[in-house]
Amino acid sequence: MTSYAKIIGTGSYLPPRRVTNQELAEQLAAKGIETSDEWIFSRSGIAARHWAEPDVGSSDLAVKAAERAIEAAGIDRQAIDLIIVATSTPDFIFPSTASLVQQKLGITNQCAAFDLQAVCSGFVYALSTADKFIRSGSHKNVLVIGAEVFSRILDFNDRTTCVLFGDGAGAVLLSASDEPGILSSAMHADGSHVDILCVPGNISGGNIVGSPFLHMDGQAVFKLAVTVLDKVAREALAAAEMSADQVDWLIPHQANIRIMQGTARKLGLPAERMVATVHEHGNTSAASIPLALDEAVRDGRIRPGQNVLMEGVGGGFTWGAALLRM
Repeated sequence: MTSYAKIIGTGSYLPPRRVTNQELAEQLAAKGIETSDEWIFSRSGIAARHWAEPDVGSSDLAVKAAERAIEAAGIDRQAIDLIIVATSTPDFIFPSTASLVQQKLGITNQCAAFDLQAVCSGFVYALSTADKFIRSGSHKNVLVIGAEVFSRILDFNDRTTCVLFGDGAGAVLLSASDEPGILSSAMHADGSHVDILCVPGNISGGNIVGSPFLHMDGQAVFKLAVTVLDKVAREALAAAEMSADQVDWLIPHQANIRIMQGTARKLGLPAERMVATVHEHGNTSAASIPLALDEAVRDGRIRPGQNVLMEGVGGGFTWGAALLRM
């Protein structure tokens, strides 16, 4: 009998500090950089974002989201046999954020734990990876988390990027099931586009060589994102032998409302079947899809038995989609 990887619990967490566009515009004005609530919102659909305090790391946000997912699943945390954390902003170069999460959750069963780095596609990559572990029969209960503190890598002299990103974490618990769960997934990357979205700095001899801040060519990212998201969504649908009209909910990476709406239009999905949280969360990279998923599950929009299509695109250049039944 086929063993599916099925989501049995979701959770999310946002840092308490909510920064509105107006507040951010005032902060930038003090530095001589001009922007406004209207300028930010009209270009991105973002009205606010949440930023973590300086002493709060990705692992701290991840633990909060994970605790809520574990509670929703009603599972003993010692039954978790794999932890995967998707993040581009780990607490340390090593140990992995996943190992820190294991320790902070008090999971003492010596389960495997590792990080996965695919930037804004990270959660879809991690979900697909967890699916393979469960389908192989090697693991039964996998905790998958997307967690980011992107506020740490923003250049506040660049108004085109510093207004877009937020911090947060989302988590799901996947468990082996005879009922359909993850139906299909697809992942891709094209390293020839590394320069359009990256943090080009690195550490050498204890010093940062290059820039430690996020760099993005917004127009290039927009053009590529709309194209690849449509293709990978159709690839995931075809793999499951389903059509777009069978999708109950689309959860795209919450990067920019115009990219999100463009993808939905290409798939022929009405706006009311797309989960959008970008207005309140901003772009939280690997955390954006699980944050949106948890919100829609908890407010009752997403219900058991419904088909959900997730898709993400990020630096690398990476992109992926996952189709699942709740």
